[in-house]
Amino acid sequence: MKTLYVRIVVTTIAVMMISSLLAFVISNAYYQKSLKPFNDKKVTRIAEETVDYYEKNPQSKLNDYLDHIGHTGYQIYLVDQQHHESFFGGTFRKKEMDPAIVKRVLNGTVYHGIAQFPSTPFVTGFFDNVLKNTIGMPLEASGKQYALFIRPNIELQFGEMRIFFSVILLLTILLSIILVGISTRYLVKPIIKLTEATKKIATGNYNIKLNEKRKDEIGSLATNFSEMAKSLEQLEEMRQEFVSNVSHEIQSPLASIKGFAQTLQNDELALDQRNRYLSIIEKESTRLSQLSKQLLVLASLEKEEAIIEKSTFDVAAQIKEILVMTEWSWREKELAIEMELPSTFIYGDKKLLHQVWTNLITNSIKFTEPGGTISIRLKKQDRNCRISISDTGIGISEKDKLSIFNRFYKADKSRERKEGSSGLGLSIVKKITDLHNGEIKAESEPGKGTTFHVRIPRM
Repeated sequence: MKTLYVRIVVTTIAVMMISSLLAFVISNAYYQKSLKPFNDKKVTRIAEETVDYYEKNPQSKLNDYLDHIGHTGYQIYLVDQQHHESFFGGTFRKKEMDPAIVKRVLNGTVYHGIAQFPSTPFVTGFFDNVLKNTIGMPLEASGKQYALFIRPNIELQFGEMRIFFSVILLLTILLSIILVGISTRYLVKPIIKLTEATKKIATGNYNIKLNEKRKDEIGSLATNFSEMAKSLEQLEEMRQEFVSNVSHEIQSPLASIKGFAQTLQNDELALDQRNRYLSIIEKESTRLSQLSKQLLVLASLEKEEAIIEKSTFDVAAQIKEILVMTEWSWREKELAIEMELPSTFIYGDKKLLHQVWTNLITNSIKFTEPGGTISIRLKKQDRNCRISISDTGIGISEKDKLSIFNRFYKADKSRERKEGSSGLGLSIVKKITDLHNGEIKAESEPGKGTTFHVRIPRM
């Protein structure tokens, strides 16, 4: 059974056969326990009526009477005290009868052969056409004592019905097998398509169309598979874009360093030009170093919980420390700092959250024009604390706001280049916030500034 289709078909047919076998065994057990005594009583009553009628009407010839009864659907065995035997009606498959039983019936005892017939697991006793499976009744005719054994002639009474039910059973089995094959093909077909789709994905082909209209588990599987394919396609695009961006970000400073280094080899270069080129090489080296550090941070953040080292600390004090560290930058641009930072203790990774506030505050300083304002506010809640960092800078357009947390995304590419940014800062902020089960949102309007709202669980 190499394929799922063959396996389901064979399994279903096996279940049908086992179910039929068990049903027959259970039905036979039900006959042996309940129906056999009932049938014994019913045939005993028929035998009594047969004997009683003849004894009340002795003018009829016994053989003719029994022959007539036999033709109405009964099998009859008649034996006298001299062991003269006669059979009427249908033929018994086995004609052996214990002489002791015959003797007891001749002496007036009723023989309940149907009720006493041995039980077998696979043959319903009522249909076993043997002489022992009869009712024995004493009969007196013309001064002689007889033993009359009688049972219904099942073949005569139910012959056509047996054929009818046999045909029904055979057709049921054949049609069941055919329908199982068809229905299984219908069930397995989408799985075959899913298998083919997985092979396409393995080769890098994410353009997959599946039947997602089904409302069952297979339809749900197809829907989830399609969504997974789209996610993988987006992930592959992001990976390629990431590689491209990394290559571009690295190539640019390397090209500058190489070009200015070659220029510096000119002995006739003026001292002021030489110093300017050396300054550019230093800045490009710093930018390259910053890029590599941020890439390492992103790579380490992918490990998620493994890198989290949580402790309890005052987040307000931490933000104030960062403002002191960046004081030279915001004082140089004559920026006003507004603070509302009540002491608030949280349980988190102090080093990673330090990176969050540093990135957001330095971004605000970077993109705010001289003389602007930066506002930092902290609000305590039962389970969370909310930090808002606002500036009166250049702002972000609605279109760019959707992508600012993507790696290497730069809303103002000319300004970012001048400032030496890699476009990874907000990606790192988003990743660290997610690792703390928090969230970050941006509100901005071009020319009016930007506000970042950060929610971090306190515990």
